[in-house]
Amino acid sequence: ANDIADLEPFGVWREMALAEDHEFIFSLYANARPSGIVIQSVYESLRDELLQALRAAGPVDIVLLALHGAMIAEGYDDCEGDMLQRVRAIVGEQTTIGITLDLHCHLTDNMLSAADIVITYKDYPHTDIRDRGQELFIHTLAAAKGAIKPTMAQFDCQMIGIYPTTGGALRDFIDQRMVPLEQADNGVISISFAHGFPHADIADTGSKMLVVTDNNPALAQELARTLGLEIFAMRKQIGFNSLSLDQAFEKALALTEAPATGPVVIADQADNTGAGAPGDSTYALRWLLDHGVSNAGIAIIYDPEVVRIATMVGVGATLPVRIGGKLGPTSGDPVDVDMEVLCLKSNYQHLWPQQSGKPLQCPAGDIAALRLTANTGACIDVVVSSRRAQCFSPSIFSDLGV
Repeated sequence: ANDIADLEPFGVWREMALAEDHEFIFSLYANARPSGIVIQSVYESLRDELLQALRAAGPVDIVLLALHGAMIAEGYDDCEGDMLQRVRAIVGEQTTIGITLDLHCHLTDNMLSAADIVITYKDYPHTDIRDRGQELFIHTLAAAKGAIKPTMAQFDCQMIGIYPTTGGALRDFIDQRMVPLEQADNGVISISFAHGFPHADIADTGSKMLVVTDNNPALAQELARTLGLEIFAMRKQIGFNSLSLDQAFEKALALTEAPATGPVVIADQADNTGAGAPGDSTYALRWLLDHGVSNAGIAIIYDPEVVRIATMVGVGATLPVRIGGKLGPTSGDPVDVDMEVLCLKSNYQHLWPQQSGKPLQCPAGDIAALRLTANTGACIDVVVSSRRAQCFSPSIFSDLGV
């Protein structure tokens, strides 16, 4: 339990529980980068370990779960719904169950029928995990004490996509529509816009609006529909304005020729390990090499074999290497280059900034900064990891001296 302070929202749950003299019992925490369908025995063993810990804890007043919401395993299209139904069967109707979900979740009937209150993150990128944890704790405790009676309703927005909340129409919708409704004295407890996990292929895939009210199911249903239709009307405005690979790099190179205003950043949506991609795509690297680009950096390419080789030869060593393109045809072909080992770190923890509290630590395994050169004159610094990991902040470069 002493190790969970930096695991949100568990850290804030323990902090708030102990501050009010409640007994806090922590059982199981596990996570992985999004990937393919989970092996059935892996999901069942983790689920059963958590359920056994719940049984061993004896009668409890509240169950708090931090789930993703889009986990699929062999034989289970809705792992979270399956788990929640089993939790409810153990604790009975008298226990209050509250859950947080990643906004890239599938909101399913099994989840909503088993839980008393469900709250998703509001921000993408997810910088409000602690805030949503605090919110869930307050409302779940109030429900357990009988001060409120949560009633939930969802509306299917009939949308599949990726919707950033850092600015624009969706940010305004959250700040000017959702939050004021939550803060008004109108019986609304919580409002969540679940974006959905667009890469999944199950019946519940898609964006949904979820409203939690205090003992007012009609209001929950009406408001979920109203807000859901407003989101639907905004569907053309809230997605990414994506460019092709060629367009993105040509635009970036043109910007570098203008008066210096700082680094030009390109986000590769396709090879995002946070969305389940392998993380070893070579298309961007190949483009830079073929066009003789220098003074560029790429992070993070997943290639444990290259990290192992770099670790063996050590900092300062130079040798030819084959990098990336190993996990499937969508990764592109491996790239043959000469590399110089610039920096090595073991068991590296990449920092994920949050709005409140300390940044979350995200393991990337052993990691290497490499300088790659090609006969085109290209010179590119590349960060390579032994574990699939997202690039959450520029610290991935500065920590390695790039």
